[in-house]
Amino acid sequence: MRNVIQRLKGISSFVNLVRDPNRLGQVFQLSDAAVDPAVMRAMADHVSRTEVGRKALAERPRLKIDLAALRALPAGTLGRAFAEHMIENGLDPAAIPMLPDHDELEFVRAHLYDTHDVWHVVTGFGTDVAGELGLQAFYQAQLPGHLPTAILAAGLLNTLLYRFDDRDARMTEIARGWQLGKRAEPLFGVRWDKLWAQPLAEIRRDLGLAAN
Repeated sequence: MRNVIQRLKGISSFVNLVRDPNRLGQVFQLSDAAVDPAVMRAMADHVSRTEVGRKALAERPRLKIDLAALRALPAGTLGRAFAEHMIENGLDPAAIPMLPDHDELEFVRAHLYDTHDVWHVVTGFGTDVAGELGLQAFYQAQLPGHLPTAILAAGLLNTLLYRFDDRDARMTEIARGWQLGKRAEPLFGVRWDKLWAQPLAEIRRDLGLAAN
């Protein structure tokens, strides 16, 4: 019965996202409905192929954010860029669910929640619908999860039914996200908290995220 209810909630969240892709709460609900131990195991196995990923799975570091401290860092650093991204978009780190991390599979999901906005900053994707879809394409290129596919599908249906005028911007970002994700270094497990004071341009270069 629980699986049936979970699927129904997932379908409802998907429909709501098709109507309005800006509803962040629906993304969280869709994520909850999409949790599948087999898929999470595949993701954990995938990230364990790199030394950074293996270390992250073993140590399970969580990202703690002090926006005031990051805002005080020099211009051009990752921490400063991240703080400005959060402040300018009215985003509160406390609003991101603090998921459990009792085992590898839980940590994979928790880590992706924790670092979502950092990935926005380092990849350069905005928080508008086009940018969010671009980042989901990046996720899909880097990880074997199902959630990015579901969000992309909802975004494309929204484009078809409600915002066909925005198709060029959305498709451009989706294509860019897929290509960037394929050529970049794996981002899962990167210790962003140890990179806050480093220049964002250098981090992008080292991770293969710099513009061609």
